[in-house]
Amino acid sequence: MLLCWHDALLPVMWHHRNRGIAAVVSEARDGQYLAAFAASLGYGLIRGSSTRGGRQALRAAIRALQQGTPVGITPDGPRGPRRIAKPGAVTAAARTGAVVLPVHAEARPAWRARSWDRFLVPTPFATVRVAYGEPFEVATGGIAEEAARTRAARELDQAARLAAWPDGGETHTG
Repeated sequence: MLLCWHDALLPVMWHHRNRGIAAVVSEARDGQYLAAFAASLGYGLIRGSSTRGGRQALRAAIRALQQGTPVGITPDGPRGPRRIAKPGAVTAAARTGAVVLPVHAEARPAWRARSWDRFLVPTPFATVRVAYGEPFEVATGGIAEEAARTRAARELDQAARLAAWPDGGETHTG
């Protein structure tokens, strides 16, 4: 299972394109654009999110993982709060024994949206840095899953630090 923060979704999706990954994408109107983009990059689609169709999406993600299909999830999407992990991803990992692989990407030059997540959009010909956190498995049970959610956030934040440019880089906010 591939996890990334919502703000890094575009460069992470591009980097992992055509690898047989199923992406969990919101059923909201915004999600239609992302779903079309993901499909064009070779992703399978699992539609739903924590705010709409969440149970069906969780069941579909579990089925995909059980069948051996890697699943990509943004644990802080689709509406935030920014970089606060919700439980769905670790629940799916716990129920299937899937290994969680945290990943983050930064780009420059890039544009950042003035949205809840500061969504990153690399400019054409941008340089993109991709970094991974430590992969881990999730034990079943409430306490273990809560600890895994904390670990997922910590590993995603570590990957974000690794992907960042030493000088802090610059992105345009618009």
